[in-house]
Amino acid sequence: MKIRVYYEDTDCGNMVYHSNYLNFCERARSELFFKKGLLPHSNSEFFVVKSCKANWIKSAVFADILELKTNLIEKKSASIIMKQEIFRDDELIFEAEFKLAFLKNGKPAKIPEKIFKILEN
Repeated sequence: MKIRVYYEDTDCGNMVYHSNYLNFCERARSELFFKKGLLPHSNSEFFVVKSCKANWIKSAVFADILELKTNLIEKKSASIIMKQEIFRDDELIFEAEFKLAFLKNGKPAKIPEKIFKILEN
């Protein structure tokens, strides 16, 4: 997924504010579902972030075009780990691993196979 950095994404130094990298990753995970014509949640089933390990390597700035890559690296019955990377041109500028728990009616639940197929593509 590609995304442009807008002025609202930056801090007073014209660099992308650190928490916005996490927002970009969230958008990219949602886009996996949107591309299939689906929503990333239903009224009672959805993912929540359990943990995140992030590494800010270089700063993006206003007007940059960034490419986000998302890969499923581990799956369990009720949780997954996804690696997400953000590139400017071909240069890695941010990377993170997110552990996501799947909830149904507010409690951990088995992830449906159809969701694994969406995340693996």
